[in-house]
Amino acid sequence: MTDRRWEETIQTHPSPLRVIAVYAALVVVPVLGAVALLSADIGGGHLAVVADAGHATHHPLARLLLAVVTVVGACKVAGALVRRIGQPPVIGEIAAGILLGPSVLGAVWPQAQRALVPAEVLPQLNVLAQLGVVLFVFLTGLELNLAALRGRGPLTLVVSHVSIATPFLLGVLLAAAAYDRFAPDGVGYLPFALFLGVSLSVTALPVLARILVDLGMYRTRIGTLVMTCALAGDVTAWILLAMVVAVVGVSSMVGVAVTAALTAVFGAVLFAARPGLTRLLTTTDPRRIRVAVQVVLVGVLLCATVTERIGVHAIFGAFLFGLVLPGDSAVGRRLHDTVGSLTSMLLLPLFFAYSGLRTELVLLGEGGMWLWCGLVLALAVAGKLGGAALAARAMDIDWRQSWQIGALMNCRGLTELVLLNIGLDLGVIGADLFAILTLMAMLTTAAVTPLVMLCSARPAQADPEGAPVQPRVPSGTQEGQVAGGGMDGDHGLDPRPLDQPADGHHRGEADRQPRRQSAPNRPRGAGRQPQPRP
Repeated sequence: MTDRRWEETIQTHPSPLRVIAVYAALVVVPVLGAVALLSADIGGGHLAVVADAGHATHHPLARLLLAVVTVVGACKVAGALVRRIGQPPVIGEIAAGILLGPSVLGAVWPQAQRALVPAEVLPQLNVLAQLGVVLFVFLTGLELNLAALRGRGPLTLVVSHVSIATPFLLGVLLAAAAYDRFAPDGVGYLPFALFLGVSLSVTALPVLARILVDLGMYRTRIGTLVMTCALAGDVTAWILLAMVVAVVGVSSMVGVAVTAALTAVFGAVLFAARPGLTRLLTTTDPRRIRVAVQVVLVGVLLCATVTERIGVHAIFGAFLFGLVLPGDSAVGRRLHDTVGSLTSMLLLPLFFAYSGLRTELVLLGEGGMWLWCGLVLALAVAGKLGGAALAARAMDIDWRQSWQIGALMNCRGLTELVLLNIGLDLGVIGADLFAILTLMAMLTTAAVTPLVMLCSARPAQADPEGAPVQPRVPSGTQEGQVAGGGMDGDHGLDPRPLDQPADGHHRGEADRQPRRQSAPNRPRGAGRQPQPRP
């Protein structure tokens, strides 16, 4: 049939009787036949069985989707509310998870909790939450810049190491007193003590970056210092956690040595492949970027699978893979825009809710548990805040800035929750200690912004003659504005390097530059540093 004849045919209008006859023969008759056959089969019971089976499953997909909507909505609303009072959204999202759990909603209105977040969907929520944690840890490793650990001077070295060693020691001492009371059956003292030491030593790098941006301190001297110290702390924390998992997962020191050796080989292979991966991801072609993003996602899951099979948890493989990739490339930025959005908008709220559903604050009302909670909180603050502040003061930083450094390093947040959930899954800690440590993580993170602002609100120091010391401003910036956004008047920050005394007797690199340079007081350490992600 030619195209012209076809067009003439489809433009014709058949009679109504012909349309009715064709429709009745080809549509109505088959439908009536199917209905007759199905009606005849009702007596055999097959339809009743199918209906009963459908009722028994309670629409599992619908219940899962309702739980996801409830969790994500509650987390976003709570996050928006706490931001209005100057707190990072992670505080509200953790609180929303606790409110949806047995501690609040389950105790006040258990029927509503069973309807919104039933126990049957918890395994599915856990799978989605674990995927979110793997992607989050990968993005954390992608943002870290190991080059920032080089050339930062003795101040950063001392503060970062003290802020890890001191709380770790206090955690081990706490384990000696708490082992008989909190250690689950079958858990030895070594993994229990290691885990408590790591739990008290953590600084949440992503949450800390968000707080620094909100305070306008991200590119100030203190911001640069605490971000570099938190970077070292994050790397150390994941390595120590891998040791804990290895100790728990094997029954002899030989097994621990084998696990450590396999992990070292895996890490060496990744770092050996780093130049090739860098060349692969250094592209600006949109088509190659899309392909590279897909390859990286497959690589994340493969690396997570390898370390899970080795015995050091999947997140360690994802972290190492992110660490060897160039985060400042076009592919890295695309990963942050796509994977980061999916993780922060959907998967991480599910992780918060899952953590909240496992947090039973009612356990704290038994047998002096609140006293234990106060002891854990006091040791956590003393080790992290006190240790970092004393280390900074010992390195000749004034007390006000030393306390700011300590308060910022005391931020735990999301990273702490990841560690605690792994410890609970491994059986290293029980539900009671999990609730105590979760509460400690929330309180220490919530206290960061008020403590920093309290330290910043003190009046300017006076010189020996009684005149107030005016903040120094590097050339090229407006009065009172630190390069990168921080306000000296708001935070009492000196934009010069932290290891240069305020009296000017120490001549830094900038003072030794030729006179023709226009910015002799430009701060050192202005190289690439981890960029914050909302």
